Amino acid sequence: QAQLVESGGGLVQAGGSHRLSCTATASIFSFNAMGWYRQVPGKQRELVARITSGAGTNYADSVSGRFTISRDKAENTLDLQMNSLKPEDTAVYYCNAELLVMERSTPLIYWGQGTQVTVSS
Repeated sequence: QAQLVESGGGLVQAGGSHRLSCTATASIFSFNAMGWYRQVPGKQRELVARITSGAGTNYADSVSGRFTISRDKAENTLDLQMNSLKPEDTAVYYCNAELLVMERSTPLIYWGQGTQVTVSS
């Protein structure tokens, strides 16, 4: 059972940059994919960025060109570099990991506890 822990949340001014990190109890390269999601009260959790084991990435349209997802092998972290932040980026950000196992037709999904990012205007 893998555990994910996010860090780096906080208060940021609009237009600024911020970085989130996610550590895992397993090697981050053992997962088939990892991602960052976010959620605001009253709305569904949405995908922000995702990276596969083959290093393919995809981003939500709303963050494309501003956010970058990456994996740090030395630190064993999944990172999200957020630039040109906007007030609408305010949300709880969650780290996510997917693991394919032979006994299941669907991947195991792991979530972190979330970290709040607030962007002030």
